[in-house]
Amino acid sequence: MKILEHEAKAVFFTYGIPVPKRVLLRNPGELSGRMGELGDEFVLKAQVDVGGRGKAGGILMADRATGLQLAGELFTKTIKGVPVREVLAEERLEIMKEYYLSISVDRSTRHALILFSEAGGIDIEALARDQPGAVRRASIPVLMHDVPPFMLRDLVGAAPKEVGGIINGLFHAFCEKDALLAEINPLVNTPSGLYAADAKLIIDDNALARQGITQNRDLTDREREAGRHGFSYVELSGDIGVIGNGAGLTMATLDLIEYYDGRAANFLDVGGGADQERVMHAVRLVARDPSVKVIVVNLLGGITRCDEVARGIISAAVSQPVIVRLAGTNEEEGRDILAGSGYRMMDSMEEAVKAAVGSVQ
Repeated sequence: MKILEHEAKAVFFTYGIPVPKRVLLRNPGELSGRMGELGDEFVLKAQVDVGGRGKAGGILMADRATGLQLAGELFTKTIKGVPVREVLAEERLEIMKEYYLSISVDRSTRHALILFSEAGGIDIEALARDQPGAVRRASIPVLMHDVPPFMLRDLVGAAPKEVGGIINGLFHAFCEKDALLAEINPLVNTPSGLYAADAKLIIDDNALARQGITQNRDLTDREREAGRHGFSYVELSGDIGVIGNGAGLTMATLDLIEYYDGRAANFLDVGGGADQERVMHAVRLVARDPSVKVIVVNLLGGITRCDEVARGIISAAVSQPVIVRLAGTNEEEGRDILAGSGYRMMDSMEEAVKAAVGSVQ
């Protein structure tokens, strides 16, 4: 789960990482009595969970004369479809130099990967591609208590030595907060020292309860409903709904849809042994996505009975066409049930996917 900038900065501050003076606003009027804490010039930042908010008008430079007006304007905005409900007012820093610092999970080594660059505030992926030597890297087991001094020296290079302490603090935050990513971009040097001018923290969804987080804000309403039913469900951007049993079979269905130039609207794995009611909920959940024009149900009946699946599809009674491929236990019974209600059942996954893609083109 991504947490907002003001939340990430509060976390980083507890680990000894300097952050600018800041005030969180939930309405523009709150700024009037707090401007004295920020100095003559400050920055207003929309607290929305989207990238590129600056280019979208979500970051504004303000001063005592313009602050209230600009804060009011910011609260009326929608940034990339997300309404602005909170604004972070922050002192404006006199930036002399920008750096990039992040820690993420290196899945190939199962270590924490530390990246540091003396070019901050830019697209780090493009920098790493175009100028590989501009990004310094270090891989460290998450069981270590601190980043070793020799590793810090290699990472920091000619940057201020205080960067080493910030790297170590970020490493502690990364490990103790069960993070997938902890990023400061830019980390800035000012006449009064180093500050995290921006902050990003993504917490592993599987660790939310351990971190005291009761709700995953990244999930849509349909994703939350899927979780209540125990489905593995991910929303995508296409128009072909997908229901399978088993992650491998469901992923293969998505791959085949793309192969035939279609676009999947979702990934939904109902799991093994799905009965009529479970299948009914799955079909209705997928059908509630307004972008879905057709649904592919691709299930293999082992402990899952095809006749139960067929009854679940019929009882869902959705408006979109449902194209079915069932194979395995009670396959003939399932086929007869579906045929009696006018549903299309295909002999192979390929045929089902081709029919679905053809129906939306």
